[in-house]
Amino acid sequence: MTKIAMIGAGSVVFVKNLLTDILSMPELAGSTIALHDIDAERLETAGMMARWTAKQFDAPAVIEEHPDRRSAVSGADFVINMVQIGMHEATLLDFEIPTKYGLKQTIADTVGIGGIFRGLRTIPFMLELVADMRELCPEALLLNYTNPMSILTWAVYRAFPEQKVVGLCHNIQFTARDLAEYLDVDIARLSYDCGGINHMTWFLRLMIDGKDAYPALKEAAKNPEIFAKDKIRFELMKHLGRFVSESSEHTAEYTPYFLRDDSQIAEFDVPVDEYVRRSVRNLRRYAETREKLLAGDSFPIERSAEYGASIIHAMVTGKPAIIYGNVENKGLIDNLPEGCCVEVPVVVDFNGLRPLHVGTLPPELAAHCAPHVFVQHLTVRAALEGDRKSVYQACVLDRHAASVLTLRQIRALADDLIDAHGQSMPEGIRRSNTRQAA
Repeated sequence: MTKIAMIGAGSVVFVKNLLTDILSMPELAGSTIALHDIDAERLETAGMMARWTAKQFDAPAVIEEHPDRRSAVSGADFVINMVQIGMHEATLLDFEIPTKYGLKQTIADTVGIGGIFRGLRTIPFMLELVADMRELCPEALLLNYTNPMSILTWAVYRAFPEQKVVGLCHNIQFTARDLAEYLDVDIARLSYDCGGINHMTWFLRLMIDGKDAYPALKEAAKNPEIFAKDKIRFELMKHLGRFVSESSEHTAEYTPYFLRDDSQIAEFDVPVDEYVRRSVRNLRRYAETREKLLAGDSFPIERSAEYGASIIHAMVTGKPAIIYGNVENKGLIDNLPEGCCVEVPVVVDFNGLRPLHVGTLPPELAAHCAPHVFVQHLTVRAALEGDRKSVYQACVLDRHAASVLTLRQIRALADDLIDAHGQSMPEGIRRSNTRQAA
């Protein structure tokens, strides 16, 4: 029987989506689903949601609730990570402290100041989780859904080279849906090849019925109504020639072009502090979901665009699947650094995950990704080595922060965030206070 451990299962809506995908597959319907969360109420809610979902498919799944993480992962075949370290309170710090310095953010979970600090406070957890897996389920595959995707996946394979791990996102699937809308075609008619780094993966080839769709997309972008739906990505495409995989609100903070001053924010409709609003909404959504479960109400059931179930199904049955995954760059993208975390096509079957060679990105697209790769590298090094100096270097090299703040301001901001996050920072970083050493 396949055992799937879900870590951070208090994200109950996401659990429902994943289990809808998994338990709708007959070969996986009898799986053992081991749920873990450190919040007892959220764990209970996740268990209720899992049992409700299994019932909709008459699936004979075994649903387990584990307050102890080690018991959840023991003997697992697959471990799905979806934790958010620090929850809403930590998110507020990642926004409120940079705002005091005049640095505006939208999502702050991937790169930039917010992404760096989300990574720093999550890497220690990732290392503990994988240490447990090496002892209790050494052959299991870790499917990581937690952001910052590249930073966390990189930290895992850097610290534990033997660990099977893939970072999973829906940025490509959702963008394909958006592109079908902009092109006014059924998504089944689209085909594409993508490559890059998470949230900055490029649609290198985009086809409709086997013919190049970029001329039609560029023509569609001239329509003010269509352009208004995705201003930042269309603006980047105008200058760099290809469409990028993450939404305009995310992409705004990956560049120095859209958040530097209020006129840019207004022109491109940048939703400053968007993730704070989403975080508040998620808290409300969780409470509403728990109330509905306790009242015996029902929920919509539909398959999601996530890759997790497809990976598990392919590895259990041997029926191949192709997904996009975040993996170590071992000659996959020639002009991004060896060893960095890249997002590329991956074939999955009985043999596991086999990433495909993308080749050389057009130089303008590699140049967009490369600065973020080095910030990710420094963040991983900072966490694994307890090196506060690397935190400073990661922060000052961020493209958005450098477009707004001076070197001294960025360093002071980093110190304030380290102090504010306190015990959630890697030990060496929080102990080495070098505020006075300029």
